Amino acid sequence: MNHYETVFILNPVLSEEQIKETVKKFEDILVSRGAKMVSKENWGLKKLAYAIQHKKSGFYHLFEYTVEGDAINELEVEFRRDERIMRYLTVALDKHAIAWAERRRTRDNKKTA
Repeated sequence: MNHYETVFILNPVLSEEQIKETVKKFEDILVSRGAKMVSKENWGLKKLAYAIQHKKSGFYHLFEYTVEGDAINELEVEFRRDERIMRYLTVALDKHAIAWAERRRTRDNKKTA
């Protein structure tokens, strides 16, 4: 099992219900392929550095998970098929990145507590 992090940007014209439905869809795709979700983060509506599909903002979401490598191809095919997704990026994490992600999560949890 490899450790991955996927960030994706959703179209800003979606309703709150459509956003939840889309995030759930991609989480279900991962879980059905045997992924273990480590962390899910909703970063909210953010301004983009440059326009994507004539949009200047988007809803950012982050998944951190462990899964076999072949599941990533299937996930990315679904990202390309879904018109609600503007951009996505999947990164394999090494031991240093995993440690950094853990520190980031604990730091964020302290801020919200």
